[in-house]
Amino acid sequence: MRSTRKRVGAAASVAVLALTLTAACSSGGDAADEPSASSSGIPDAQRVGAMEDFEAGTEFVATEPVTFSVLYRDHPNYPLNEDWLFFSQLAEKNKVDFDLTSAPLSDWDAKKSLVISSGDAPDLIPVTYSGQETQFVSGGALLPISDYVQYMPNFQQKIEDWDLQPYLDNLEQADGKYYMLPGLYESPQPQYSIAVRQDAWEKAGITDDPETWDDLKADLEKLKAANPGVWPMSDRWSTTNDSPLGATLNIAAPNFGTIAGWGFGNGLWYDQDEKTFQYAPTTDGYKELVGYFASLVEDGLLDPESLTQDDATAIQKFGSGQSLAISGNTQEVTTYKKTFTDAGNTEAAVHLIRVPEGPAGDNVAGGSRAASGFMLSSEAAENPNFLALLQFADWLYYSDQGLEFAKFGVEGTTFTKDGETRTLAADVDWNGVNPAGTKKLNADFGFSNGVWSLANGSTDSLISGLNTEAANTFVESMSDKEELPLTPTAPLDEMQQEQVTLWQSALNDSVTQNTAAFIVGKRPMSEWDAWMTELKGLNVDQYVDTYNQALAAKG
Repeated sequence: MRSTRKRVGAAASVAVLALTLTAACSSGGDAADEPSASSSGIPDAQRVGAMEDFEAGTEFVATEPVTFSVLYRDHPNYPLNEDWLFFSQLAEKNKVDFDLTSAPLSDWDAKKSLVISSGDAPDLIPVTYSGQETQFVSGGALLPISDYVQYMPNFQQKIEDWDLQPYLDNLEQADGKYYMLPGLYESPQPQYSIAVRQDAWEKAGITDDPETWDDLKADLEKLKAANPGVWPMSDRWSTTNDSPLGATLNIAAPNFGTIAGWGFGNGLWYDQDEKTFQYAPTTDGYKELVGYFASLVEDGLLDPESLTQDDATAIQKFGSGQSLAISGNTQEVTTYKKTFTDAGNTEAAVHLIRVPEGPAGDNVAGGSRAASGFMLSSEAAENPNFLALLQFADWLYYSDQGLEFAKFGVEGTTFTKDGETRTLAADVDWNGVNPAGTKKLNADFGFSNGVWSLANGSTDSLISGLNTEAANTFVESMSDKEELPLTPTAPLDEMQQEQVTLWQSALNDSVTQNTAAFIVGKRPMSEWDAWMTELKGLNVDQYVDTYNQALAAKG
């Protein structure tokens, strides 16, 4: 495996917007001489290494050794190791090697944007969320992968068997094509909520999860009374993606009838009754959401530093008993527990509560059965191994066998299997599932790696098999929530995209700054209407109108 350790600093992101609006990838040759996938199929020259009898359920084994170039996200929890079993197994058994261009997690989005915009993108570009591809479509840098899904039988089968066609329809751009494929969940797999010190909550007389967000506030008040000098809640994930309270606002928002935090996206909230978009911060639901968290700060229930502190500080407060609640997920709960254990606090118990319902209902966001996926460079279609790349990606990301391999590794080495029950080898651990294991499934072997394992494994059995009992209990507790309808897409043409990109940048800055200011009390809620006037000055009406025009044109 060849690894190209290119690194790009965060400052590169400043130039990304200009690049994305001008960069284009072109392919040589006369189009008349080269059949397209949608007309005559993939030419023989691009079928080197591909299998002739590849179908759903068939293991991909290249007919001759192939090398695929990949933009690789290097995660600090499992730094890239070229000696991983993941790589050696694929090279030996499947005849697949990689040429990796590596970027650290901290610079991932900037690096991805830069290499795509400059026309230097590797063939495979993973860890891509829906919507991130849009800015590159008009420049021609990305492959319209919808032209080639007929060569991906496992993907097609999952879409049909799991009834996910609406998710594909929502990926279409203005030209009617889509340029990324998502990771797919067999069923919703919620992960985020509020993690609480269950032992402290029980001592305060709180024995059940709060049913509503108002109930949660009442519980925090009881904690404050029972634990003077301790923050009932001090939160984290506010510096991630420059989104104060990003995780907590994201999980709360559907229950208030809006979008916020990490789920804010382009800021558009779809009114199912009117069949039009609204800008989320201009809705009553967003105001009610912000007002709720502002009341927590005002009443001394939420540490105001929650909106500015880094994760390490927030975790230290929780681990030292300075706070009794923090946002978390099914994996981080294990980390929190280890923090207490390492400190010798064996009495501390951590519990991930069911996300409370709110004024708008007991909801989870729509679209929860799609996760980050991948894009392909437009130049990949000119490579001799193009069809082999499509077959390999289809096998690894969507076949039952490939999903199991990427998630659990090699049977007999990293896990054993009895029917559909998989058990990690005695010396292998992942996220505390097998605490006695001295080797990490991801860090030591390269499996359960978000670059290669989309949607954490996709199938219910693969996901639950590497969940702790507490994580599976949490997922089950969330299963009766109502999943909101998918928000329709409104593909923009190139001129519209350029314009809304400029508007969106200013609007997002205002939302980020003012949401935080209202919550911590630097700006009183009585000035909300004044902020709405400020948004109008930032062209919010024109921004929303542009998307509604595109939605109407889509039909």
